[in-house]
Amino acid sequence: MSHSPPTKMDRALARICHACPFCRNARTRQSGVAYRVVRKLESKVCPFCQAYERVHGRKAHERVWKPKATDR
Repeated sequence: MSHSPPTKMDRALARICHACPFCRNARTRQSGVAYRVVRKLESKVCPFCQAYERVHGRKAHERVWKPKATDR
């Protein structure tokens, strides 16, 4: 399976997912109704979540780790 680089449309759709209240809540809290909904439906239904995965290489519900000042 060949992976092509994300298109401009993929990046635009991924930005919508990044701003989505459900996906943001799922990424930060990792629990609750929003997390379960996003985890179950993202790859099947939501084109924004699918584009987020293509652009960032991870699922829309997966936590984004920010490096601490001591990790540099």
